[in-house]
Amino acid sequence: MTDFALFRALHVDWRDGLEIGVVALVFYRVLLLIQGTRALQILAGIMVLVGAYAVAWALKLTMITYLLGLVFTYGAFALLVVFQPELRAALAHLGQSQVTRFFRKPDDGPFEDEIANAVERLSRSGIGAIIAIEREVPLTAFIESGSDMQARLTADLLATIFTPYSPLHDGAVIVRGDTIIGAGCILPLSQASKGDRSLGTRHRAALGLSEETDAMVIVVSEETAMVSVALAGVLQANLTPLQVRDVLGGRIPRVTAEHAIATLAR
Repeated sequence: MTDFALFRALHVDWRDGLEIGVVALVFYRVLLLIQGTRALQILAGIMVLVGAYAVAWALKLTMITYLLGLVFTYGAFALLVVFQPELRAALAHLGQSQVTRFFRKPDDGPFEDEIANAVERLSRSGIGAIIAIEREVPLTAFIESGSDMQARLTADLLATIFTPYSPLHDGAVIVRGDTIIGAGCILPLSQASKGDRSLGTRHRAALGLSEETDAMVIVVSEETAMVSVALAGVLQANLTPLQVRDVLGGRIPRVTAEHAIATLAR
């Protein structure tokens, strides 16, 4: 039977095309998610092990094949631990899809003015700050690294917390609705390689949290007094307090990562 006859013998319908498209889209989204992170390097190492296993199997090196088989068997459990940040980020991005937005509860209420007012005062005084606004993904786990709070969100309280030499100034404030639920919290640093290497620890922490969750993180630079907002792994820099209020209210569209980095470099 010729190759053409074998091809005609295949029964291909629209379901096969749909499955191929879905699988290709999933692989594409996974590659976008791990691009620039340590996960890409780990995957490269796994491919090297797979290649070594194939060579050992072809040369009938039974001991090496057996040992690599054990690595692949029990390594799957280790990968769940190694890829925990990436898996958490993937679930967070899944929660931001258009399908799940139908089931989301509405925002708790207006708080943009209080945060914008606090950001303006902190920037004018040259005081560094980092404020994480919880959205759909809970940030409760990060409160354990700081101090638990249940305080009404006001500009005066935010400015007081970040006052230099105060007990809670060296960390992040976590906001849920119109309530401050944590202060002095430690956030995960971004693993991705960014174009601007002048980013400080606050900016890397803001990007790290926005990569792992759907939180919106506001940063006030202590060195330059510049205000930035991190969302979904993208940093919008050099914003005014009025623009911060618009970003919080969803009135400024999200920019691309390339444009954000270019803005930050200027």
